[in-house]
Order: sequence, then structure tokens, then C-alpha cells
Amino acid sequence: MEEPSKGQIGHKIKTVEELSAIIGLRPREKTVIMCHGTFDVVHPGHIRHLMYAKTKGDMLVASLTADEHIEKADFRPYVPEELRAINLAALEMVDYVIIDRDSTPLRNLGIIQPDFFAKGYEYSSAGVNPKTQEEIEVLESYGGEIIFTPGDIVYSSSALINLAPPKIANEKLLTLMEAEGIEFSDLYAALDMFKYIKVHVVGDTIVDSYTHCSMIGGVTKTPTMSVLFQNKIDYTGGAAIVSKHLKAAGADATFSTVLGNDTLKDFVLDDLNKAGVKVHAIVDNTRPTTNKNAIISEGHRLLKVDTLDNRSISERDVARLQEQIATIQTDAIVFSDFRHGIFNRHTIPELTSAIPSDVFRAADSQVASRWGNILEFEGFDLITPNEREARFALGDQDSVVRPLALELRHRAKCKTLILKLGERGIITYRSDSQVPRAFFAIDSFVERLVDAVGAGDALLAYSTLALIATKNEVIASILGSMAASVECEYDGNGPVKPEAVKEKIHRVETHTQYQYDAN
Repeated sequence: MEEPSKGQIGHKIKTVEELSAIIGLRPREKTVIMCHGTFDVVHPGHIRHLMYAKTKGDMLVASLTADEHIEKADFRPYVPEELRAINLAALEMVDYVIIDRDSTPLRNLGIIQPDFFAKGYEYSSAGVNPKTQEEIEVLESYGGEIIFTPGDIVYSSSALINLAPPKIANEKLLTLMEAEGIEFSDLYAALDMFKYIKVHVVGDTIVDSYTHCSMIGGVTKTPTMSVLFQNKIDYTGGAAIVSKHLKAAGADATFSTVLGNDTLKDFVLDDLNKAGVKVHAIVDNTRPTTNKNAIISEGHRLLKVDTLDNRSISERDVARLQEQIATIQTDAIVFSDFRHGIFNRHTIPELTSAIPSDVFRAADSQVASRWGNILEFEGFDLITPNEREARFALGDQDSVVRPLALELRHRAKCKTLILKLGERGIITYRSDSQVPRAFFAIDSFVERLVDAVGAGDALLAYSTLALIATKNEVIASILGSMAASVECEYDGNGPVKPEAVKEKIHRVETHTQYQYDAN
């Protein structure tokens, strides 16, 4: 799967130790000049800077800041470090590229000891910055010099990205897969490994209704819209659709929930039975089956009418769920929390304590009701909140996404965190340590957005199965993202089948191969 361009220029990308061995110690026969920056999007200002620097030395070393140290804007870097390194190495004037694992270039300056260190004109125009002064002191300690490259226009990668983000989802995916040694065949194979994995889903059932109407007009005396009923379609949603996703993917799915004693209960049980999900339903005569009814006209949602009871379930029902969690044989437990009675700060510890020690634990907690908190599922193997849920849990409106995700993972004490970012894709953290690919981002693969409802449920189901089957966070994140993208391309909340995910993967694979063949 090696990219042709990487094969031609990969020899330029070195570790600092490899580079030091190549260029040797001072004094050298050839002068070395070094540039350092983020280089998130290589723009004309970067090109001019590098071209000028090359005129001042025999060898030009481009040093770029590693992903883990970039915090100057939200969801940055936009381009991952491996791809940024490839972009720089592709430039003829650049002789070598290194990825700096420190937050500043000071240590590498001391190791490489370039003859010159080039900074942009903007770093000198308003006096010497304290950080630049630290760099000057390192240079002067061994006899190096700093030079400032001229420039009358200062370009900004952030401004360019905000103006028109480049569409590089496929390139980012290929770079990540190559760095992790993953082939497209591994993705297809992982989907075939889901069969017979036993998963027990526990959570709130929601019936999502879509009532389609046509607009008649308004009432003349009051600001009231008048619509004509056309049809109503019900979908089994909430935690129930997670179990249907799992079953559709090939797993042996069991579902524990609480339902009201009404016609929607019968609809849910019949639907799950047809899907092949084993249901252990507790019927509560005091509450309705949760129903969320969207009134739609000409493709627009005019109104949503919810029928629900968010009271906590009884102690008796908690005990019955505990028994089911403890006794039903399974490989994984998925807590799918929509805060409609089953989960709260009192019941979560009781239900969690019933999980057998050798069972994989995954959780997702919605905050549509403003009461869900993903941090209450402490010590799980996988959690999959969205950005809003993460900010709510941490009480943090200000941090950019990556530090936010790291803090959430640390506080939740989970093994893997997949943070859902809507149309921007996902970011996955699999380690607290600042090492290469302790985290990684995957862009959305939605080609035509129809209905985003249920995308997170599909991601939860497919990433859980992939982690169990492969023990690989990257494969799990890719397949979860692909499944979520498939869900977004259909109206209503239906189960995603592995054939549809394979087709999505195939389109991405074919498109990327076409890109490289065209080049």
C-alpha cells in the first residue's frame, strides 16, 4: 500500500539521531541551515522562506512540530505529522526533514548544531521574542547564527484552513494506515471476524418516529402552522439500535432494557425479534416507552414531540438488570445511556459492579437531557462521547479539542477514547503519554449527508466489535468512522450492515488508487 510519492522521498525523512550521523559534527565541509515550524498547510510564505534559507547553506533541514505539541487552534494540526513531513520532503530545496518530539526546537538545535537557523521576518519586526532569544542563546553556545528571511506578506496556515479546509481525508487515512502497517485487506478481514462475538447491550430504548406532512398554510388569526398528515414511520432507536447494529454486523446480540406497557413496547419487541436480537425486557407499567416524534414537511423538521419519563427506574428493576449483567454469558457489555431512567449517578456504580471482570466494557452517554455524564463510566475499555458531551463532563468550554480529549481520557481512566466531532470526523486517544500516535484523527467519510441521527450508535457498535476482534485501536476507529458515515447517508435510524461498510471502504480504496494512478 506504499504511496508512490513516499517511496521516492522517504529517504529524506530522518530522526534527529539519523540526521546527526549523516551531517557529522562541526566543523563541517558543507554548511547546514535549519528551519522550524508547524507547516500545517504549506503555503507561498513557507516556500519563499525555505527557498531563501537554501541560498544560505549547502544542506537545508526542515524541522516540524509534532502533533502532540500543537495547541494554537481547534482541531489542529489539520494535516498529521507524517503527511506534513512528506509535504516538506517533496520540495526540491529541502534536503532532510525531522519531526521534533519536543515542544520547542532547543534540544534539537543543540544536537544538530546547524550553522544557521532561519526564522521568518515576522519574528524580528517587533523585537526579539523571548522564545527566539532562547534559540539564539543555544546557537551562540556553539558558534551558530540566526538569520531572518525577508517577506513582505505574512501568510497564515490557520487562516487558509479556516477559509477553505483542504479535502485530504483519504490522504490522511493512507498516511495513518501506512504508519501503523495496516492494509485495506486488514479492514475487510476485521469485518469478517465479527461473527459470533457475544455482546450484551444495556440501555434506554427510544422509538424514533418520523411524521411526514405537507404544508397547508397558516391560521389567519394566530401564528399557527397547518399541515396535512401523510404518513408516520417508526424506527427502533436509542440503545435498541445499538443492539441491531451489532446483530447486523454478525455479532450474537443480547439486549436488556426497560419498556412501558403500551403498543410501542410491542413494536420494539417485534422489531428486535425479527432482527434476531435476544431481548430481556423489563416492563414498567408506570412509564411509557420513550418516543421522539419529529414532524417533517418538505424535508424540514418543524417540531419534535417527546413522550417520555426520565425518572430513575426502581431498585427492583436495577436488581433485575444487575442479575442479567452478571449471568448472561458475553464477551462485551455496552452501556448505551440516553438518560431516560436506567442510568444515573446512583445506578451506574451498581450496574457496573455486576460486570464480570473478564468482559470488555464500552459506554456512551448522551447529554440531550443535560444530565448525562460520560465520566460516570469510569475505567471502561472504550468510551465514545461527542465534543459537547466531553465539554459538559469536564465543565470546559474553552480548551481546543485535543487537550480536551486527553483530559477526558485521563479523568475517565479509560483504555480508549473515541471523541466524535460531527462533520470533522473523530479523534482517538489510546495513551496518556506524549508519544507518536498516542492520538490520531480520522476525517468523516460522509459523501452525501441525509440524516446524521444514529451515526454515533453505529460507531459505538462497530468500534466495539473491531477492538474485541483485532485489539487494534486504529482499525476500530476506521471501521467505526466508516459505519457512522454509512448511517449518515440514509434517512432514518436503521442498522448498518457490513456489506455497506465494505462498499464504503472499497470506494475510498478505489478513489485513492485512482488518485495515485493519475499522478
